[in-house]
Amino acid sequence: MAGSPPAPTRPGTGTTAQAASAVSGGGARSGAPATGAGAERAASPTGALTARSGYRALAASLRPHRRAGLAGALLGLIGSALGLAQPLAAKTLIDDLGTGRTAIGPVLVLAALLLGAAGFSALGQYVLHRTAEFVVCSARQRITGRLLRLTVPELDRHEPGDLITRATSDTMLLRQAATQSAAPALTGVVVLVMTLVLMALLDLVLLSVTLTVMALLGAVVGAATPAIGRATRQAQESVGEIGAALERTLGAVRAVKAAGAEQRETVVLDRMAEDARRTGVRAAGWQALSAAASAVAGQASFLAVLGVGGARVASGTISVSTLVAFLLYLFALAPRINQLVEAVGQLQVGAAAALRIEAVQHMDVETAEPSVPGTWSTSAAKAGRRPQPSAATLRFEQVGFRYQPGLPAVHHGISFTVPARGVTALVGPSGAGKTTTFSLLERFYDPGTGRILLDERDVKQWPLADLRAAIGYVEQDAPVLSGTLRENLTLGAPHTPDDDLHETLRRTRLEPVVARLPQGLDTLVGHRGSRLSGGERQRVAIARALLRRPRLLLLDEATSQLDADNEAALRETVAEAARNITVLVVAHRLSTVTTADRIIVMEAGRVRAVGTHAELLESDSLYRDLAMTQMLTARPTPAGGGVHE
Repeated sequence: MAGSPPAPTRPGTGTTAQAASAVSGGGARSGAPATGAGAERAASPTGALTARSGYRALAASLRPHRRAGLAGALLGLIGSALGLAQPLAAKTLIDDLGTGRTAIGPVLVLAALLLGAAGFSALGQYVLHRTAEFVVCSARQRITGRLLRLTVPELDRHEPGDLITRATSDTMLLRQAATQSAAPALTGVVVLVMTLVLMALLDLVLLSVTLTVMALLGAVVGAATPAIGRATRQAQESVGEIGAALERTLGAVRAVKAAGAEQRETVVLDRMAEDARRTGVRAAGWQALSAAASAVAGQASFLAVLGVGGARVASGTISVSTLVAFLLYLFALAPRINQLVEAVGQLQVGAAAALRIEAVQHMDVETAEPSVPGTWSTSAAKAGRRPQPSAATLRFEQVGFRYQPGLPAVHHGISFTVPARGVTALVGPSGAGKTTTFSLLERFYDPGTGRILLDERDVKQWPLADLRAAIGYVEQDAPVLSGTLRENLTLGAPHTPDDDLHETLRRTRLEPVVARLPQGLDTLVGHRGSRLSGGERQRVAIARALLRRPRLLLLDEATSQLDADNEAALRETVAEAARNITVLVVAHRLSTVTTADRIIVMEAGRVRAVGTHAELLESDSLYRDLAMTQMLTARPTPAGGGVHE
């Protein structure tokens, strides 16, 4: 495609570095004027890809839901407090049994404590999981809304699969962080302190023995925590790379199959899966080390307390009931420590996921300027108003553009004028910059030099919604979205009246297509319109553009896959539309060129000549060569106004 942007980096060739740079500065700022479409940028994060910046990002994700999270933590804390009272109730029960007093009261108290602890703990877990679902939902809404507003240069710098992973699997990790790290860490610390205080009240000597053994655990966990964080971040980046590679392959699966490249692509994916496995195993190893240290410390503490406590009971220093209560607290302490260790690991995972999600918030997005009153915009479309379009005028003034610094310029100061109404054709060899002209008009990119005027107003001064509402754009590959045919046709004008819809179907010769589909307009067209032929997809794209009632219609070789009859019919439709609106087409076929009111010949990013077909055949050698090469010598048809190629 002429003047198309350079392909993004293939997955697995620097994605980790790109992810790191994206976090520190929103990705490599190497795009063409990266402000495309009036891009706005949030302030770049000051930290690099570090644990501290990850914790900040995780805290920012959880902060809007802190009240519900604290409520869940408080309920869990009440349940834990009731659990801590159980060893004291057991001590009282043992003492009463030893003195021959009735044990009904202590038994009832112990039963109430058991039921209360279970009930509050379960309710706390429910509140935490419910809150986690809200955390995931808000994160997904935030990131998907941002992804759809990313500028085209920003999208060029990132793999779609990696961006999708951030909105799916990374947000799922936030749920785990909310339920298994933040709240458990908070309640775990409080309960741990309360448990130690109660153990100190029972016997300071036994507590000293316990703390000595537990100190060894703290040293191991402290040493393993940074390694866990690094390993989990690498594992998540590897998963993102797999998503990017798989999206790339499935997006061109027919080309892969036709080239017999399934095995080669499978090898690439297998290699990336192996990389993900290695990083995952590394993270699991560090987490297993922390868990093992916790288990060893718990068992060692029990044996030490049992030995020392048994000696103290034998010497009469403490009672059997005190030793039993202390051991019960020790049994309760070990799971709390394990919970804290696991919370640290989940905190690392959640921080890494939050950091990847946060990076999206610092990518360039298109600004959402308010629409100007009196203009035809998406707000008017939603209100159901169907104003008659007026033709737009267009002027390029010394426009220069390159996709990235260091790459050759695509446009070298091009200038031309397109008057209101009629058909203007852009022709020229591949790489002349024809398609890039359309991208600049839509403000997918901004020119490096010069300016583009629509209705004598710089396109940069147009609110983006109004600008794109005034333009109907039919791309060369005519993309069709998964969904129904109706949804595709009304994508830009969801409140189109049925009369307008059926009239457009007739004009674009889609009525026979609708008639043969099992559910008519409500038939699913498949992934990327796979259930439609190439020509049918092109007609759908043209109908979709016409339904928006644009003032300027851009057609990028929009009839390349149509047969002669349908092409002639659509050419008549375009000619009819050109009586009221301005039509600009990238043309390769004679049928388009000879019927155009004016032709702009482009070569190597410059405007070479402007004129009619007959004038250019006489005056411009490149156009004449193109005509000869592409058999652009017309023979009038009997019907007149048509041509043979």
